[in-house]
Amino acid sequence: MVAPSIAPLSADLRGPLPARTDELPFPLELRRDQPEALHAQLARQIREAVLSGQLPGGTPLPGTRTLARTLGVTRGVVETAYAELLADGTAQALVGRGTRVRDETPAPAPEVPTGASGVPAWLPVMPPLPVDGHGTRLGLDFRVGVTGTATLDRRAWRQAWADAAREDVSGDYADPAGELRLRAALAAFAGRQRGLGAQAEDVLVTSGTLHALNLIVRSVLPPGSRVLMENPGYRAARQVLLDAGHEVVPVPVDGDGLIVNADTPAARLVYVTPSHQFPLGGRMCLPRRLALLEWAARHDALIVEDDYDGEFRYGAPPLPPLAALAAQTGAGGRVLYLGTLSKVLTPSVRTGFVVAAPPLLSRLVRARTLLDFGPPVQVQAALTHLLGGGHVDRHIRRSRRWHAQVRAALTGALNGLDGLAHLGGIEAGLHVCLHLHPAIPARDVAAELAAQGVHVTTLDTYTLGEAPNALLLGHGGLSAAQAGAGGRVIAGAVRRCATRAGLAPYCEA
Repeated sequence: MVAPSIAPLSADLRGPLPARTDELPFPLELRRDQPEALHAQLARQIREAVLSGQLPGGTPLPGTRTLARTLGVTRGVVETAYAELLADGTAQALVGRGTRVRDETPAPAPEVPTGASGVPAWLPVMPPLPVDGHGTRLGLDFRVGVTGTATLDRRAWRQAWADAAREDVSGDYADPAGELRLRAALAAFAGRQRGLGAQAEDVLVTSGTLHALNLIVRSVLPPGSRVLMENPGYRAARQVLLDAGHEVVPVPVDGDGLIVNADTPAARLVYVTPSHQFPLGGRMCLPRRLALLEWAARHDALIVEDDYDGEFRYGAPPLPPLAALAAQTGAGGRVLYLGTLSKVLTPSVRTGFVVAAPPLLSRLVRARTLLDFGPPVQVQAALTHLLGGGHVDRHIRRSRRWHAQVRAALTGALNGLDGLAHLGGIEAGLHVCLHLHPAIPARDVAAELAAQGVHVTTLDTYTLGEAPNALLLGHGGLSAAQAGAGGRVIAGAVRRCATRAGLAPYCEA
């Protein structure tokens, strides 16, 4: 026998409306101060009681007028709740028998062990996300991957978005490869900036480099393929390959980039950053580039060329991309060129591109179609206006001058560390490496700097096995004054760590 009903109920419009009826052996509590509608609260609580076994299949539900009077709500609230339960199959209405719990309701769910989350136990453990993430850090941030917008022409930027907003809106899906106008503009941009002879039909618009790499490893490579990767190298790219089930083989690098020789193993694909090796900063010399192309031909392999910041050079002559060299040697189909606007403009536009041969590009377009049907049309329209109007090229010229001043301020502040540290990768890009004396652990320097509000990265986070004893200093988001000030703080921390290590002659001035 069930407990008797509780009445009368409170008429307080803000408080709970608890009730127990002769027909329902559990309390109901409806609250008018909750965003969830009263009928939704009632339907949810009855549904939960069914799923937990408190209301077995076939149990009759109270009449709508009776339950409404008991709960102190209108009859319409109960009728709407019952209609929801009938629609989702929790209840059934039988002629002459009223509304009752459906006979075929599932058995009560098993109790979840204490502390369990309820997700399947077979879910694999995920490694930490191998990116620095976003957010503003207090102090001086030498995080890599950040670029400043001080040289961005705000007027041209706003005008491009206004022009895009005035364009007609289509009710259909767009081309998953990207709007033809933008693909043509990106092909022309790659030709001007990097010497590629691409056409619009050779280009796929992506949401950035990692998005492009995800498409490649899932649509071009057979499952479980062997992939070569620079070591140290881009850790997020390495994780993309591992998450896709491929075997990653680390290959050492030096000042001329990936080391290619007779011992380099066979593989389906190699991922490289030849214009500015990430993270050491070296530029792959021409003989090394030709050797890599020869290796790819010998092993019938593909090359992914990540040209993430090749637009930024400081007095160094440009080197032809692997994709351009491959086209000249008749091996253009082996190279997939990845470009991005993240460093050229801002990472927030989430736009990059792939230049590839038609047999490869068609596979990428297929994968993109199944993933998200392509990039947003309005973003593409705005970028088309910026590229077509020459604004991006002018912005790059201004940015080169800006970053050259920033880099000069940073390197000038660090040049007095002879014997303690030396700089690497200073000819190109938006970061440098500060290689430290073996007696000065990079992590000790980084910890001391963090205590002073200066954030740097150690190279071991990008390395499999023994890592170079070095700091990675990104300067893309800093001004010359900030870079100079931060460089002096870094130099001071290095000298103090040197003193503690017994390198007395190098104590801080």
